[in-house]
Amino acid sequence: MEARELAVEGALEIVPPLFPDRRGAFCPLYEEGGFAELPGAPRFRVVRSGLSVNHAGVVRGVHYSRGLSGTAKVVLCAAGEALDLVVDVRAGSPTFGRWEAVRLSAARPRAVYCPPGVGHAFVSLTEGTTVVYLMSTPYRPGDELAVSVLDPVLGLPVPRHPEPVMSEQDRAAPPLAEALERGLLPRYGTSTGNSSPGVREKEEST
Repeated sequence: MEARELAVEGALEIVPPLFPDRRGAFCPLYEEGGFAELPGAPRFRVVRSGLSVNHAGVVRGVHYSRGLSGTAKVVLCAAGEALDLVVDVRAGSPTFGRWEAVRLSAARPRAVYCPPGVGHAFVSLTEGTTVVYLMSTPYRPGDELAVSVLDPVLGLPVPRHPEPVMSEQDRAAPPLAEALERGLLPRYGTSTGNSSPGVREKEEST
């Protein structure tokens, strides 16, 4: 398993091995022990997973968790193609406000690792783009927040024409500076990325 450090401190682009044969191909996407060998040796254990199927032009995010335990994510594209966006929304982080875009495709599986507190978004580039999430904590609705993916100060590469298809919650999310002023952002260095499972409630789109 190979990995590349991204512009956001602690975030990684992960390129797992691919084993093609006459039937197609097999790609091992996650192994707990293998994470200890990646840059920064991220501590990550899967507690829940999710699947998001999207029309072309859908934009989701920028979502983050601000709980003390934090939520780390491994994100991959199982069908279609997505422009994945990792955004540092951690107050006090040395890379606060920075972001990086990674193109994810089912044609050559790869993944993005988002450490606890880091924001995540993506743009669906094809019809039926399917994004899979592996997450390190149970769902706690009070911890799940968003900043605006259209924040002009962040300048994320989100197409404006045609108008992106977004949820009302994402469209109403505050810009990064406002979220910081209101104390809505996670603090850098306070999250662990894992916790014991708890009671699950109705989930918002990740």
